Amino acid sequence: MDLKALQNGSDIRGIAVEHGEKEANLTPTQVGKIAVGMVHWLRDEKNLAEKHQSGNLKIGIGHDSRISADSLKKALIDSFVEQNVEVLDFGLATTPAMFMATQFPQYDCDAAIMITASHLPYYFNGLKLFTKSGGAEKADIAYILEHADKPALVAKGSVTKYSILEDYSADLTDKIRKGMKTTDEKPLSGFHIIVDAGNGAGGFFAEKVLAKLGADITGSQFLEPDGMFPNHIPNPDNKEAMASIQQAVLKNKADLGVIFDTDVDRSAVVDASGEVINRNNLIAVLATIVLAENPGSSIVTNSPTSSHLKEFIESKGGKQVRYISGYRNVINKMIELNDEGIDTQLAIETSGHAAFKENYYLDDGAYVIAKILMLLPTLKKEGSTLGDLISSLKQPAETQELRFEILDSHVCDYGERVIRDLSGFVLSQRGMKVDPENHEGIRVNVYDEYGSGWFLLRMSLHEPLLVLQVENDQAGMNQKVLEEMAGFFEGYKQLDLAKLTEALGK
Repeated sequence: MDLKALQNGSDIRGIAVEHGEKEANLTPTQVGKIAVGMVHWLRDEKNLAEKHQSGNLKIGIGHDSRISADSLKKALIDSFVEQNVEVLDFGLATTPAMFMATQFPQYDCDAAIMITASHLPYYFNGLKLFTKSGGAEKADIAYILEHADKPALVAKGSVTKYSILEDYSADLTDKIRKGMKTTDEKPLSGFHIIVDAGNGAGGFFAEKVLAKLGADITGSQFLEPDGMFPNHIPNPDNKEAMASIQQAVLKNKADLGVIFDTDVDRSAVVDASGEVINRNNLIAVLATIVLAENPGSSIVTNSPTSSHLKEFIESKGGKQVRYISGYRNVINKMIELNDEGIDTQLAIETSGHAAFKENYYLDDGAYVIAKILMLLPTLKKEGSTLGDLISSLKQPAETQELRFEILDSHVCDYGERVIRDLSGFVLSQRGMKVDPENHEGIRVNVYDEYGSGWFLLRMSLHEPLLVLQVENDQAGMNQKVLEEMAGFFEGYKQLDLAKLTEALGK
């Protein structure tokens, strides 16, 4: 098969377990070849072997709870050992912990690989790759896959087993104490905090971080790794998952609920009142923290954020930069702005991927929670909740997201044509105006007969889809916007508009 088809932006992703009619395309055989491409990239492009007298690379490997993890890890290890690589087998780990394997001096890995497919169903898996300078980019993954069939260096390496989560947890607890400006071993004594790991890799956080800091973790759920994800999808952007942690918080009368995705590069929370804090609300909480510490900072988000979020960030003295969706895109934009001398402390997507400048520009769900935990003692003294921090963030009356499959063989060209044509259509409409502060697709503000809100039409990052997001402050007005859009879309026969028809009740 063409290994290039496994590229998923700056990651590698595929089906690792046959499922129904879906054949596996990320098998141990493919992964063994990909390992050859990785070594070529690390040796020839990054020149990382030159720093070692022995000439061999040191690569760490970790994985989440997926059922295909062991077979894919073995394929990587076998291939690397044949290529004179010193392998550190970290076993169950998280994506942020694997990046830290390149930073912690006791490991000093040249590169680290996380075997994960984030929140996707159990039959998927994938590879995320880091060096000391950060995550691999799209061009790096393309190079690796292009060189997977090249001749491999043949010389024996080695493999040693380690557990990185102990060191990662200890580092995190130290950072939390410093953030609280305390030397108290148990600064979270008196707090009741529940963790929902969704049977992914985040269960460690309850015992190794929260309990170590003194928190009562009674009621924590789904901490045991189980790659079949029997309770709910481990995804903070999933309604069922968020309802699960919300119910646990209210049932146990906890101060806070924490939920992670499978590999812990995303997270969200529920406060003591049961308020769900994810998407725009999570961005608002983290923006409040960042702007208190770094007044005037810019904050990069992806494009589908509420108009009210922009007003909220500006009311706190900050500036929102809405950018292209994709966690690497928003992180790279943050790095670019800082390189230009524009202080930018946070990059975050509505999905929950959040990276802080102070934390290696790394999207780390556990560090997001660490920043929130640092606030808890102060909030308790004030008798307030996390929800109170963002009480001035206006909530829309209704939001909808519709996805339209592009049936044309030239997916990108067709999708971009629809977006361009929509721009001309909007110019002819009363009550609609294109928002110039937008870098992805077309964002349109609506008013008068369409209520008060906006819609965004953009290409999906990884699927042959156009994504339409509609938001309004007046109940019932999304329907009017969708009716107008239906008239526009009628002329595009290569769009599957079933979801729009369903939404309009036709």
